[in-house]
Amino acid sequence: MKLQTLQPAPGAKRTKKIIGRGTSSGHGKTSGFGHKGQKARSGRVGKRGFEGGQTPFYKKLPKIMRFKNYPFKVDYEVVNVEQLNRFDEGSTVDVPTLAANRMVSSETSLVKILGQGDIKKALHVKVQAVSSTAKEKIEAAGGSVEVVD
Repeated sequence: MKLQTLQPAPGAKRTKKIIGRGTSSGHGKTSGFGHKGQKARSGRVGKRGFEGGQTPFYKKLPKIMRFKNYPFKVDYEVVNVEQLNRFDEGSTVDVPTLAANRMVSSETSLVKILGQGDIKKALHVKVQAVSSTAKEKIEAAGGSVEVVD
């Protein structure tokens, strides 16, 4: 096989339909555009959802039925650094541990540690998200932070 011998598959390339070139073009007097109106003019642009100046259908729908962004939102349960002082020195703090101590609602929760308050114990923290100030405070106290998916 050589580059100069490559050809597109049969029927893959079509010649462009040339219209609007008079009655002898084979497309009739109006060239397939019909009689008058916005769609028969040159430079016509068909906007999606445009209804000739009338209020479009999608704007007549209630807001409830339109696009919603909230299914893509990630909701974290928040735990502040000062709340971690209740754990023993050197212990591992993860979502099941936080759920057992009733700091989050369930073991399947997504947890984010925020930096409000101070921490006095070295802890190994394993959660889904940590703010930069919380990470600094935990590591300054001698602990470590691991972000888990």
